[in-house]
Amino acid sequence: MRMATVVGTAIATMKHESMNGQKLLVVQPWMADGTTADGFPQIAVDSVGAGMGQAVMLTSDGRGAREWLRSDNTPVRWTVIGIRDE
Repeated sequence: MRMATVVGTAIATMKHESMNGQKLLVVQPWMADGTTADGFPQIAVDSVGAGMGQAVMLTSDGRGAREWLRSDNTPVRWTVIGIRDE
């Protein structure tokens, strides 16, 4: 799991059928210090209703993504699974 900040949303006119109707977020992962950006922003599927500027928890658990999206061959890598309480 990783922590990240939601920095935007993504819209795709063509995407895998398992992602139809799913909200796509652009998230910036953090390093362990909680403030320094770690690499480039990523696209994550939102499962919790996160919004712009919120700190979120990400997972790259492929099995969890497949179960949540009900698809054995989804290309989803990152899923937002929680929002940090302030």
